[in-house]
Amino acid sequence: MSDTPGPAGQGGDQDAVQPPPQPYPSSAPTQLNPQINPPPWQGQPNAPGPGFPQAPPVPAGYGYGEYGGQPVPAGMYLDQQSGLMLPQGTTLANPGRRIGAFFLTIPLVIITLGIGYIIWGLIVWAKGQTPALQVLGMRCFRPETNRVAGFWWMALRETIGRLAEGLFFVTELISFIFMLTRPDRKTIHDLVAGTVVLRDPDKVLSR
Repeated sequence: MSDTPGPAGQGGDQDAVQPPPQPYPSSAPTQLNPQINPPPWQGQPNAPGPGFPQAPPVPAGYGYGEYGGQPVPAGMYLDQQSGLMLPQGTTLANPGRRIGAFFLTIPLVIITLGIGYIIWGLIVWAKGQTPALQVLGMRCFRPETNRVAGFWWMALRETIGRLAEGLFFVTELISFIFMLTRPDRKTIHDLVAGTVVLRDPDKVLSR
């Protein structure tokens, strides 16, 4: 009996001859064909290895120790409540201390007979203070320049700012509400001069 296979289809025990597999078209637009669909990172430095997607770019300002995309300067810190950069060793003055300074002004004016309070104020304006702020260990600071408010900024705050604030009862009320509700606790006269009031118990701003 011969083992030579006969023609296809003859004999029940003969396997059918399968046609050879056709090669996959090289021009097929598949995701795995880099010639047709190259990876989006091809040609870029630090490209990811095969099988790993490209990482998204890191947004500007991400990370600790940064403020608006810029590093926080030495000696400053980012106050989380107000979002302002403040000098280390200082904090935003709380509303209770601010209200205390307001009412302290009255007896100071009486004790100094008015004219003494004005002279005292002209002296301490150059240090970013008023007589009441100086007694309670507070100081005006300008976040825009990261400096203590100078004489002319304090003059603007205590003249034009106070005048705008005291025109009507409603403006005084609005200024008080600002101090209680704003994260930076600015009143109307603070907004005019661009200042915030800081508590400076260790007098770091006077160094």
